[in-house]
Amino acid sequence: MKTLATTDLCDANEGAVSVCQPLFSDYGGVSEFHGPIVTLRTFEDNTKVRQLLETNGEGRVLVVDGGGSTKCALVGGNLAKLAEENGWSGIVVNGCVRDRVELEEARVGIKALGHVPRKSLKSNRGEIDQPVKFAGVTFLPGYYLYADKDGVIISEKRID
Repeated sequence: MKTLATTDLCDANEGAVSVCQPLFSDYGGVSEFHGPIVTLRTFEDNTKVRQLLETNGEGRVLVVDGGGSTKCALVGGNLAKLAEENGWSGIVVNGCVRDRVELEEARVGIKALGHVPRKSLKSNRGEIDQPVKFAGVTFLPGYYLYADKDGVIISEKRID
């Protein structure tokens, strides 16, 4: 994957990118990732996270709005491995993850608010490909997300 520093992208595209508030920690085995956004809104239920990650990722980034819940994890080691196997570039979670050692071993970028050992519900709830808003930005399906150790930025168009 081509190196794309968010700092350089912000400088070169001032006014054309949205910058997320610095709320996320890195959990995946890849710290830099980018790609078109796929969105999911769900609350304490990761059924549709699995459903999406079972599809061909084609270098896309799954953005999961878990409502900021810290009660349970929406992504764990099995889902990280699934994302890697199916070609997802990364996952950004407005919520928690678990299985930190397994996440670090997966060749996929993962950012989340925190980590907790409790698994999520399995009620098959969630809305796919709807605008979601958190961290001070709106994530729209098909927009581009760029992430690295400095942060997460969003662009309407591919800027790399």
